Amino acid sequence: MNTLALKRKACKNENQPIALMTEGSIFKSILFFSVPLILGNLLQQMYNAVDSIIVGNDVGRDALAAVGSSTSLIYLLIAFSQGAAVGAGVVVSQHLGAKDKKGVHAAVHTALAIAVILGLLLTVGGILFSRPLLVWMNTPTEILQESVTYLQIYSGGMVFNVVYNMAAGIMNAAGNSKRSLRYLAVASIVNVVLDLLLIAGFKMGVTGAAIATNISQVVSCVLAMLFLMGVPEQYRVNWKEIKIQKRVALRIIQIGLPTGFQNMVISLSNMLVQSSVNAFGAAAMAGFGAYMKIDGFNILPITSFSMAVTTFTGQNYGAGKFDRVKKGMVVTMMMGVIYTLVLGALLLTFSEPAIRLFNQDADVIAIGMTAMRYFCPFYWTLSILHALAGTVRGTGKSIPPMVILILSLCVFRIWWIAFVMPHFSTIDGVFVLYPVSWIFGMVLMALYTWKGNWFSVPEKMEEFDYEKYSDAQ
Repeated sequence: MNTLALKRKACKNENQPIALMTEGSIFKSILFFSVPLILGNLLQQMYNAVDSIIVGNDVGRDALAAVGSSTSLIYLLIAFSQGAAVGAGVVVSQHLGAKDKKGVHAAVHTALAIAVILGLLLTVGGILFSRPLLVWMNTPTEILQESVTYLQIYSGGMVFNVVYNMAAGIMNAAGNSKRSLRYLAVASIVNVVLDLLLIAGFKMGVTGAAIATNISQVVSCVLAMLFLMGVPEQYRVNWKEIKIQKRVALRIIQIGLPTGFQNMVISLSNMLVQSSVNAFGAAAMAGFGAYMKIDGFNILPITSFSMAVTTFTGQNYGAGKFDRVKKGMVVTMMMGVIYTLVLGALLLTFSEPAIRLFNQDADVIAIGMTAMRYFCPFYWTLSILHALAGTVRGTGKSIPPMVILILSLCVFRIWWIAFVMPHFSTIDGVFVLYPVSWIFGMVLMALYTWKGNWFSVPEKMEEFDYEKYSDAQ
């Protein structure tokens, strides 16, 4: 009997009010866990979209382009921390599934220590390197200063973003995704009110947009941490115990580093794509930036399903219920495909009014609608890719999904920009790249899931015994 099984047998306390997904309907478990994640992500995307809508209509096309050009850089800055949050979530969920209290306690406090360190590093790095990075991305001179201003102010609040994401990952690992939804709802309201006040009222332009976003992130971070410090459960946080515990950190890094590296490399490739868009001028940047805000209403639910199946897999894998893992993977794929087909059809039907919300410029609208025609029919392929990757990642095997996602969403895109884009005279060459790379990744991930050895119990989890380490007592 392996170590996880012994821990399950030894644990007698069944009264912890943690939402485990190791029993009952698989569809309901994943759906009920996913819905708050989806709503939370959509709220987050909504207040990001509100930023762009108010900026685009109240300040103008160049300001909208400045905000849009910073998006890929922001994703790059937070990509590694999101990987760390995934690693922490997998470790916490596996130990929750095994009912290992000491393991959960150690993982939670180490994860938050990692978040604080990463957040501070990203804050400093974002402020210092905003201008050289934007120059490297061929940001047009007429919008460069506004782009730098937005990115530097946004970076000033990065630590709160990173800590919130880690705290949300911990809550989600415990099956408490509804709680993070509440905090995002509050943050969304705060952001919209501040947008109207600072941009439309005080005419602060992109500066006001960045400040509004930062304050809303502070609010969600504080609320999440207050909850974790007061919850009477085994994942309760004691701020005095937030520190790096080496063996726990190594486990989190082992799982999170590949995901973080994958996110960073993909974000880097997106920066190269953005650089290609920038070459077509401010109208193309504004149109593409506007559609990227709409794109989030498809992408974020896809990643929410992926996060849900990662947590579902982690808990059931930790509990030794491997049949539920495979069934959960199939259920997640079906849910993602249905969602993306329905929403894609709706977006195509109302493409012009959707883009017109952001700006009234005819060129901006035309670019946004063109992007929509290339993207919307193929989101279902991306949903399958992420559902499979999330399942494999939940077992602790994070390197294979990393390799596949880097190959399809980074290396392939770089090759396309270098060798295929020169044959296109229009921005269509950038847009068609996205669905082609999604299909390529889906095929590779399906082949690995079918043929790969990703279902064995990881040796590291079997060997990891927290009772041996005094800092986990």
